[in-house]
This record gives sequence, C-alpha cells and structure tokens, in this order.
Amino acid sequence: MSATSAPFGLRPAYHPTGLDRATVLADGIASAYNTDILKGQPVKQDTSGNIVVAAAGDAFLGAFAGVEWTDTTGRRRVSNNWPANTAYQTGSCNTYFYSDPGIVYEIQCDGSLAQTSIGDEADLSNTTAGSTTTGLSACTLSSTLKGANGQGQMRIINLAPYPNNAWGDSYTIVRTVIAKHQYAQIYTAANTAAYPVAI
Repeated sequence: MSATSAPFGLRPAYHPTGLDRATVLADGIASAYNTDILKGQPVKQDTSGNIVVAAAGDAFLGAFAGVEWTDTTGRRRVSNNWPANTAYQTGSCNTYFYSDPGIVYEIQCDGSLAQTSIGDEADLSNTTAGSTTTGLSACTLSSTLKGANGQGQMRIINLAPYPNNAWGDSYTIVRTVIAKHQYAQIYTAANTAAYPVAI
C-alpha cells in the first residue's frame, strides 16, 4: 500500500506517441533568479519568457528537468536543479523542461483518492517542497477534487501501476495530464500575467 508520504514531484510516465522529450530553452532562466527550481517541480513562463516556479492554481507548462550553464568563473555546470541566485555568462544557459500537453505524469497525492476520481481535476500542492541537496521536488497533488465543472491544474486519468499502490491508499500515486496548460490558455485581459503571448 502507498501508506507513506514520499512525494517525487511531477514524473513523466509516458506520452501517447512514445516521445516524452524535454524542451530546451536558451537562457531560459534569468541570471541570478532568486528561487530554487527542483527537478520535477511545476514551471511556467513569466512575462519576459523566462522559466519560473509555478504555484498552486497557476496555468503552467510542465515539469522542470534540469539546467546547464557557464558560471562567472568560466566553469561549465550541469545540474538537475537551479540553485537560487546563480549568475551565469550571457548566452551560456540551457534550461530543460517538459512542456508537451500530451505527457502523462505520475504524482503522489497529499491524501487518499478513490477510483471515482478518474476524470476529475485537482490543483497541485506543496509546489515549492523538495531538497536542494538531492535537487528533487516533493510537489504533490491535492486530494481535494474540483468536482463537476471545476477547473484544476491536473486531470486524473488512472492509478500508477505499482505493486504497493492502490486506490484508497493514504497517499495514492496517480497518473495525470495537465488540465491547465499555459500554452492552451485563451488570451484575455484576466490572464495576461500568466501567459504573455497571444496564440
């Protein structure tokens, strides 16, 4: 049974086409950005086009996958996480993240979910939790569902198929897709801060 809370953030499980590759964005994080970004943490683009941490309820792109840069001493760095306040040489930073809205993610819930949750939506929770030592996110999915006509960040589509994971477990691990994807948002005056480019 999934009776222990041991979250691992958003973990890509598969894509229907078989291609769940990360996207790379040149100088995708602003030099000296003052917030840690951990592997598996939800990320979004700000109005400058930079990758930043997404909060619960935000429209977002997907999960952070890692970063490489040349520091101010000229040394090349590769990391699964972005250390807050890191400065780099202009043009040297490559930021990796999953952004395809078709990717199916696995995530642990912060409570119990039943099979009746399939098709329902929920927001992420503990979006900034994790370890700067391992560089891994401990983001979870809220076990409070949105219900009929509710809009959440993730849509539950299945149970993650592990021997010690079952519907009704204390901290159910589920498979989900992004229901509030930043690239799919309609451009209006109300959401210009969340998505700066009209599509």
